[in-house]
Amino acid sequence: METPKMSENSTNQVSISTERTLELRSLFNKKLMENFEKNNARNLDLSLIWKETNDLRELYSQLDDLKKCLDSFRPLSENEVEILNDYFDIEYTYHSNKIEGNTLTKNETNLVINKGITVSGKTLIEHFEAVNHKEAIDYIRELVENNSDFSKMDLLNIHQLILKSIKPKDAGRYRMQDVEITGSRHMPPPHFLVNDLMEEYFRFYEENKNTIHPVELSAEMHERLVTIHPFIDGNGRTSRLIMNIILLKNGYPITIIDSEERYRQEYYNSLELAQIGEDVNKERFKILVAKKVKDMMFKYINLLSSNNNEYRLTKGGYFFERIKEIL
Repeated sequence: METPKMSENSTNQVSISTERTLELRSLFNKKLMENFEKNNARNLDLSLIWKETNDLRELYSQLDDLKKCLDSFRPLSENEVEILNDYFDIEYTYHSNKIEGNTLTKNETNLVINKGITVSGKTLIEHFEAVNHKEAIDYIRELVENNSDFSKMDLLNIHQLILKSIKPKDAGRYRMQDVEITGSRHMPPPHFLVNDLMEEYFRFYEENKNTIHPVELSAEMHERLVTIHPFIDGNGRTSRLIMNIILLKNGYPITIIDSEERYRQEYYNSLELAQIGEDVNKERFKILVAKKVKDMMFKYINLLSSNNNEYRLTKGGYFFERIKEIL
């Protein structure tokens, strides 16, 4: 089979002919069916192409390539966007809140957000945390859709949404007292330094938003915010939302930090090492974030590539070309 020439259009997307895309999609569908019959697996193992690695430079290179794959399925239909957002917003809200101690299950989180149901045995605050987090996700999506640059006002608005009806006096305001983080070796700076540190935080963003890899920037903005700990409460949820603003603005999907205990501990440990200076370059945390983004890229691409409706059939050419060796 002759390999076609690939060209890049003005939007930096790789162009592959419709005929070639349909040919590769047919092979892909056959492989999916074979994989399901033999292994009861619904997706192909994309790590056969984009292999496991702890090398940060290689991870960023893989993410650039995976973004080209994702872009080859764009633009998404309104229905696809709605389905993906509905599913992953619940997933994201569940995990981000659970990391902070919320006991709602994923199903309960869905019922609270989409049905307005009050779950017996769960606190009112846990219900507010679910609803508030979903509103904050909607807010960051609106910022990205409007092509708004990330600003101090956006940060305070996000935090206001996170603590709305929970700690209204502290919502959307920098802390005016010192705080400690239970179980952490990191001591947040005194409250009287917060304003200056946050000015430096936004200067860092302005100076680096167009120079360092967007996934690295998302990790930096997350780690720097939670290290300053500018708020009385809600710093973790807010910092993960800021991470996702950066990712969304650069064409990556919302990325979820898993709340399962071993992943949660890995997340906290890598953050702490960066915060106390034992990992000066923050490499461990940056690798963790890059791998989480890669996981989400796999999930999105698997969902989009297995969709065989008429609108979708001629899309994904670059992705199918990249995985042809495993078809």
